[in-house]
Amino acid sequence: KTYKVVSMEDGIAAKPAVAIFSAGGGTSLEWAPKFAAAGIRVIDNSSAWRMDPTKKLVVPEVNAAVLTKDDYIIANPNCSTIQMVVALQPLHQKYKIKRVVVSTYQSVTGTGKKAVDQLYNERKGVSGEMAYKYQIDLNVIPQIDVFLDNGYTKEEMKMVNETNKIMQDDSIRVTATTVRIPVVGGHSESVNIEFVNDFDVNEVKDILANAPGIIVQDDLANQIYPMPLWAHEKDEVFVGRIRRDETQANTLNMWIVSDNLRKGAATNAVQIAEYLLDKGLL
Repeated sequence: KTYKVVSMEDGIAAKPAVAIFSAGGGTSLEWAPKFAAAGIRVIDNSSAWRMDPTKKLVVPEVNAAVLTKDDYIIANPNCSTIQMVVALQPLHQKYKIKRVVVSTYQSVTGTGKKAVDQLYNERKGVSGEMAYKYQIDLNVIPQIDVFLDNGYTKEEMKMVNETNKIMQDDSIRVTATTVRIPVVGGHSESVNIEFVNDFDVNEVKDILANAPGIIVQDDLANQIYPMPLWAHEKDEVFVGRIRRDETQANTLNMWIVSDNLRKGAATNAVQIAEYLLDKGLL
């Protein structure tokens, strides 16, 4: 199909019910308030509004109920945070989470087209523009975004702060290590969760299997577990390798995979719009 590209001013003049922004923080900071002032609800996929205390940060399966008729700028969370909290929320409701230790294995698609091109160029032995300081093919880069004064990266602290805000519980302690790997198709996460209350592993699997937006893939006999290869171009969050941490009481290990461009970005934004429509807020 051929689509006509219009200016921001024309977009506002058209008075759509909702505008989905995915053009970077600077654009969002400048234009989202202008759309909102015209009565257009903005769902923003940048980091611009996520930690603004006056704006809601929403993953529909977790906290859509916080949205009201007064919310005209709604923030879409970071991709790696979205898939994690979708899996954490039903378990938090049952067992109450104390602490989360997460290590991520993130697709180059999270960086953008230049990173995908770099990976494929390196794989073919072709020189080209570099999205990363280092080679990504046959390598793992333990840095996503810039380093902060505390030694963590901005991506790692996003996971900490956004998890607390989305789950509406600042008592949950989160520590993260985010890593870029030579994969196209989705982010993977190794997550260790300490609960206040003890759990039964089979019950955990049942809770996750019946939670919205989650598909459990945990068939050890047939070596079935979540992988980016299978999550690619799908909207769900896949959870597997569900097992008790035998070194510490009330602690669980699991593996979470999701397509970071779908549930981690576009799908989540569309689901927010669908929720607004369903509740008569559009």
